[in-house]
Amino acid sequence: MERQHESRDARGLTLVLGATGKTGSRVAAGLEAAGVTVRRASRSATPSFDWGREQGWDACLDGVEAAYISYSPDLAVPGATDAIRAFVAKAEEHGVRHLVLLSGRGEEEAQACERIVQEGKPDWTIVRASWFHQNFSEGAFVDMVLAGHIQLPLAAAPEPFVDADDIAAVAVAALSEEGHAGEVYEVTGPRLMTLEDIVADLSVATGREIGLSAVPHDAFVAGIRDSGAPKDVVWLMDYLFSSVLDGRNAHLTDGVQRALGRPPKDFADFAREFAATGGWSIAV
Repeated sequence: MERQHESRDARGLTLVLGATGKTGSRVAAGLEAAGVTVRRASRSATPSFDWGREQGWDACLDGVEAAYISYSPDLAVPGATDAIRAFVAKAEEHGVRHLVLLSGRGEEEAQACERIVQEGKPDWTIVRASWFHQNFSEGAFVDMVLAGHIQLPLAAAPEPFVDADDIAAVAVAALSEEGHAGEVYEVTGPRLMTLEDIVADLSVATGREIGLSAVPHDAFVAGIRDSGAPKDVVWLMDYLFSSVLDGRNAHLTDGVQRALGRPPKDFADFAREFAATGGWSIAV
């Protein structure tokens, strides 16, 4: 039986970390559309938020009632638990009442960060996700789509890719409605997908054949390193392709349905809608 959620009458200032990122930008926009006052936090914002500069957090947390926590690049990265522990403590000092954490499916380190949030004083909601549809439209793999050829290590098991819009909608609901405190929403798309499935849907959506080549894992990681990517991003790609795609997440969950009362968006629908915007169009 699905729970009925009521909007909050009093909506205090809500801090959105990573407000220029894939989910943070969507969460901020969704909250503002719902009438919530938002403080968009990023390195370029005023006040500025930087995970590596704790002395700047007080200004960001001043007067804040709730916060969306998105840790960059990922909670699996070494040092994330220390940062989350420090942020939760600082949030408690400022009287923050509710924390919503974006976490990672099948990541032991991310679950350790979840426990830190759950053991703190504020109410909490966990939104646990893995690979996004948007990795192919505004993320690491968009250039491959534009080039017409996906070159990635082939996963050992299919993955239930999830739409960033759905992730954000769950977070917005948790931050703007009653009834989500103490919930762990593990969110997936509606079906398990291999890279072959992804390429097939991309080909239909773009109207051109998108190829797929398997790249050895070590060569893929070396390519990322040679591209000049930051060390933590190189580490993360190595970790995600060697560990998280080993089958541990090869099952569907009902997090989107429970939180929003509707099914999650399918990758094919996402691809068709994004293609219609011209986002994968090639200049001729």
